[in-house]
Amino acid sequence: MTVTARGEEAAQRPEDEAGTGVVTAFGRQLKLLRVQAGLERTEFGRRVGYSADTVASIEQGRRIPQARFIEQADEVLGAGGLLLALKEEVAKAQYPAFFRDMARLEARAAALNLYAVYAVPGLLQTEDYARAVFHMERPLLDDEVIEQRLEARMVRQAIFGRRPAPLVSFVIEEAVLRRPIGGANVMRETLEQILLTSQSRSVEVQVMPIEREDNAALGGPFSLIDTDKGQRVAYAEVQDHSRLYTDAGYVRTLEARYGILRSQALTPSESVAFIEKLMGDT
Repeated sequence: MTVTARGEEAAQRPEDEAGTGVVTAFGRQLKLLRVQAGLERTEFGRRVGYSADTVASIEQGRRIPQARFIEQADEVLGAGGLLLALKEEVAKAQYPAFFRDMARLEARAAALNLYAVYAVPGLLQTEDYARAVFHMERPLLDDEVIEQRLEARMVRQAIFGRRPAPLVSFVIEEAVLRRPIGGANVMRETLEQILLTSQSRSVEVQVMPIEREDNAALGGPFSLIDTDKGQRVAYAEVQDHSRLYTDAGYVRTLEARYGILRSQALTPSESVAFIEKLMGDT
């Protein structure tokens, strides 16, 4: 079975959804509880560690609250779990509509295998690199949407601190590492982050050199996810459209491609040396 996460009928951009649905409902509930507690926005913001302007944006459905805000707000307002009950649904709204299913699976994955063709994978991006990526999107994203997306992308990297740690493998095309998104300094910091992350025993990074004559996956980037339920699924996206594949036959095909890719790419130790040399050239 092939599951389509986003089709033509869902062409509305996610920034248009920021003031609707669960985010609006959360904001209204938050304001109601705050008013009932007799707290002005300034005082409430002080107690939860956010500015009054940020609180206003959340209450008006213009900003998607992070999990920490929701937890603190529920405690400060004595909501008894009323706000916490919305935390998972609100978390989904942080991501573009086409990525939400993948984000949910990624956060709970037992293992991930990612093949990157166009840009450094989000799990390896620095904040400045990610911001540059979002600034380049067309049509242009609003500044507030960029900050929401940026926050959400950085939160995804908490996966590396999970225990037990998921096994994560990356195969990255050399061209990705040579493309100076955000400028030379930003790219250098990103390469440093890739090297730092690759030092974890649960993470392996491999580079696919441009000079390789054989490449098993010229059809484009994809990911393989081992879910916490023991199922393996595949994910692919292009131009804001994405698909999750659960058909065992097709998933096995992508598994085979990824295995061949890994054999064609530089080994993890060779890849580290390659990235270190690349940094010396920047």
